[in-house]
Amino acid sequence: MEKLRIVFMGTPEFAVGILETIIKNDYEVVGVITAADKPAGRGQKIKYSAVKEYALANNLRLLQPVNLKEESFLEELKALNANLQIVVAFRMLPKVVWEMPKLGTFNLHASLLPNYRGAAPINWAIINGETKTGVTTFFIDDKIDTGAMILSSETEIDDNENAGHLHDRLMHLGSDTVVKTLDIIEKGNVSTIIQNEPVDIKTAYKLNKDNCKIDWTKSALEINNLIRGLSPYPSAWCYFSDANTEWNVKIHEAKIIHEDHEHSTGSILCAKKEMKIAVENGFIQVLSLQFPGKKKMSTPELLNGITFSEQARAY
Repeated sequence: MEKLRIVFMGTPEFAVGILETIIKNDYEVVGVITAADKPAGRGQKIKYSAVKEYALANNLRLLQPVNLKEESFLEELKALNANLQIVVAFRMLPKVVWEMPKLGTFNLHASLLPNYRGAAPINWAIINGETKTGVTTFFIDDKIDTGAMILSSETEIDDNENAGHLHDRLMHLGSDTVVKTLDIIEKGNVSTIIQNEPVDIKTAYKLNKDNCKIDWTKSALEINNLIRGLSPYPSAWCYFSDANTEWNVKIHEAKIIHEDHEHSTGSILCAKKEMKIAVENGFIQVLSLQFPGKKKMSTPELLNGITFSEQARAY
């Protein structure tokens, strides 16, 4: 049995949960690699990645390369003398990096591969109305999320679950799966499964303004899935218009009301501190939302300060 010397690569909060579990299970992490610091927010203050914050707090050796092919970085990486690398929500690695350690480089991806390869697997599983998802560990190759699979773990998606809640559950499931993967690698018992290529494969496209916008002509279920799948971040959005005023509004929480009606699609109806928006097969009741320059608020809080006319519409 070969003692593992691990280099961990990751950036967001999701990766921190995995890194913390690796360390708590007494594996040796000889280095951590994360994104370079970037200015963020209105003040453009330098913001550290979640992984950097954790690495500094725990006195872990930290590297922040801008260019992963740069000779000075490759020399530093080689000097760490790792025999295994783990990647969680980082970036695509050049071959010279993922081929470096003797035991390979494996990735934890938050989907049941081969489906939902790409940048936003947690969001798209909910947006597409999946009833189950999971995590997969696989050895990295020269494409994105296509390598030979080591382990996968499955979980149900609750009807009312949003992306934030599922993110946290998959972080815990992923932590367990990574530790199991480390155990079989350390014992030399690794067997892998080559990914197949289904005809109807589903992809986890990068989220952008266009694919986060609500189309009120879709079914109540599709709209609600989009809202759940983008909550709390980056949030589904649309325009509200009323009396020659237009707002770009984020909708954080909603529920479906199945009810026949004769209102035109997108009509905003407010009564008794409730807001619902007419769709083809019922209504979307808005539970919390965010107007430009304002904090997230519940619908009753919003309606305390604003009144909509009968002509108000969402589009």
